[in-house]
Amino acid sequence: MSNEIELIKDPGLPEHKLRQSDVDPKAADRAERQVAILFALSALGTVLFVYAYLFIPTDRFVFIPLMGDQNVHQLLLGLGFAAALLFIGLGAVHWAKTLMPDHEVIAHRHELRSPDIDREEFVKTAKEGAAAAGLGRRSLIKKSLGLSLGLVGLSPILLLGDLGPLPGNALRTTSWKTGTRLVTDPGDRPIRPEDLEIGSVAQTLPELAPGKDHHSLNDIAKDAVLLIRLRPEEFNLDAERLSWTYEGIIAFSKICSHMGCAVALYEQTTKHLLCPCHQSTFDVTRAAKVIFGPAARPLPQLAITVDAEGYLVAQAPFNEPVGPSFWERSA
Repeated sequence: MSNEIELIKDPGLPEHKLRQSDVDPKAADRAERQVAILFALSALGTVLFVYAYLFIPTDRFVFIPLMGDQNVHQLLLGLGFAAALLFIGLGAVHWAKTLMPDHEVIAHRHELRSPDIDREEFVKTAKEGAAAAGLGRRSLIKKSLGLSLGLVGLSPILLLGDLGPLPGNALRTTSWKTGTRLVTDPGDRPIRPEDLEIGSVAQTLPELAPGKDHHSLNDIAKDAVLLIRLRPEEFNLDAERLSWTYEGIIAFSKICSHMGCAVALYEQTTKHLLCPCHQSTFDVTRAAKVIFGPAARPLPQLAITVDAEGYLVAQAPFNEPVGPSFWERSA
């Protein structure tokens, strides 16, 4: 019995071992500088985030080996905010492991409300612990921590800028205008009717306006158009809609009228366009009429013809807004 009692006896706490920073002031100062450097790196990460948000164009890309073309705006936003949070965490951990008190503390269970004397002792202990952590006397850590936390706190406030300004007429219009050529995406090559075979599909964008050297992300999100070529007798369209086609070539917005996903799948046999997000299905032969899924409207059709040089062009802009409904659009 005595042996069993010995086995279950409270082993107690292990012997406390002093750290180098506990006995060497130089080691403590070095640890303090390291913590301050980590907090300063966090502040630099926030500065990078703010710079990317305010000054890097949203449609600028850069090639990175193994990663391909990357959006610089989004890349630096992610790296900056990740660095800001990462180095705050690393600094706090290093501070705790090297400079904060590491003595084991036992909290005994007691009544839900402690006696007044215990409450006073707790406040006293908390103050002593704060003093032992060195926040008051380690001004370098205090200043660098305040800098990093202060800048990180600005980041959510900065993002409120995305709540405005109001879009105005931007949701109703695209870059398509009368006479705008259709060009391949990618490649930006003008398209002739003979470039499309029966049953083929091509993704297109409007030709860049003079003075522009690339399509912005906002424009691509609204301007993408699918060209599909059928035999003219396969269409089931009224006279007006049929006049919007050219030699069996019909053009629809690629942006789904349900939630704005890319309508990227075409079933050549059934002549159906399919949105992969929520399976909305559109009948090409009937002006992209919805035959299945949650979409409430057909895909907007772009009226097309050819110019004097034989290239496909838009007859007119879209006759209705592209994409899903928004608060000022009732239908």
